[in-house]
Amino acid sequence: MEENKKEEKQEIKFEEALARLEAIVAQLENGGLSLEESMAQFEEGMRLNKLCQAKLKEAEQKIERLVRKEDGSLAWEQKS
Repeated sequence: MEENKKEEKQEIKFEEALARLEAIVAQLENGGLSLEESMAQFEEGMRLNKLCQAKLKEAEQKIERLVRKEDGSLAWEQKS
């Protein structure tokens, strides 16, 4: 099961996950779902939120690695 989550994380793009998350939020805000449907949507939304957060963190770390200077500071940091 843990392996499936890792595969899913790599398969779904950030933009797709975010779009799905936005659709879930709209459905929950509009109401009309049963309690069971709402809970299922909420669970999927939480999973997608975690996935989006992880992808954003990965991107941030990659950017930091790319712009890090030889002295270890970041290109946008000023030395005091």
